[in-house]
Amino acid sequence: MQTTAETTARRALVLGATGGIGGAVAQALALHGWQVRALVRDPGKARTMPGIEWIQGDAMVRAEVVEAAADTHAIVHAVNPPGYRNWEKLVLPMIDNTIAAARAAGGARIVLPGTIYNFDPAATPLIDERSAQRPRTRKGRIRVTLENRLLAASADAPVLIVRAGDFFGPDCRNSWFGQAMVKPGVPVRRIVNPGKGTGHGWAYLPDLAETIVCLLAMEDRLRPFERVQFEGIWDAGGTMMADAIRRVTHQPDLPEAAFPWWLMRLLAPFGGFPREVIEIEEYWRHPVRLDNTRLLALLDEEPRTPLDTAIAATLAGLGCLPSTRLRTPRLREAAA
Repeated sequence: MQTTAETTARRALVLGATGGIGGAVAQALALHGWQVRALVRDPGKARTMPGIEWIQGDAMVRAEVVEAAADTHAIVHAVNPPGYRNWEKLVLPMIDNTIAAARAAGGARIVLPGTIYNFDPAATPLIDERSAQRPRTRKGRIRVTLENRLLAASADAPVLIVRAGDFFGPDCRNSWFGQAMVKPGVPVRRIVNPGKGTGHGWAYLPDLAETIVCLLAMEDRLRPFERVQFEGIWDAGGTMMADAIRRVTHQPDLPEAAFPWWLMRLLAPFGGFPREVIEIEEYWRHPVRLDNTRLLALLDEEPRTPLDTAIAATLAGLGCLPSTRLRTPRLREAAA
């Protein structure tokens, strides 16, 4: 692991620093001594994070991304369309702007948090960097196109894709954990389980962010187009996360309900949130595990916080523990 002194002169731009993964990576970079810039549309609404320089700008405006990325060594592309709407029109122009900014900066490495939606869950139970990407959903097809554009650009703008499962963590609001399994802002009274009985992968954001920063510290060992899988927490039976919530809240008899997939299917033709959710139902019906062999070859081990500690921090951040009740955060699409 690179020391703070060794990374003092390294600079990174984070797009999407007000979101869960973007914010976690920005904080981890700052803790490791990086100079961190964060491009946001409204700096006044940005969270207070030490060591972060907030810059007003829009990821959809190429000139603003290029200017913010000047003299940087890495660009973290963790940005999504506002409200996760208009994916077809916004996602690819945003990655094109990031590629242009990386080239203008002299070859800054682009970091992309990857998803499993690039793959057919019924045909790909184990994903590694060589797995065939045959998506079955609209978002999956967009993600494949996005990664192909990064591959084409990697000769002069190197790329690091770190693929992970569903996010959870203290500052992760737009997630299956924070929008479906528990209700933010109030103590846990029941658990809604989207995939009981089916294996599912989870990524604790502080561990994932630490992994990304540690990988960036070994630039000389990374391929120009590096794609690794972060295994995270593998819930083989779809019950591990719920059991941990019961332990952390000291409620062994906490009731558990199934996610209303039937209602989402009924409402999906009308668009909006149900349509987005139903697109990824199959990823809760089929176990899809991430093979971290390449990651371990680089890092020796994944950062791994004990599950109960991670769940406790997440519930506290969501205001779901009695001593940490918070104003209920905005609930938006968990299907990002």
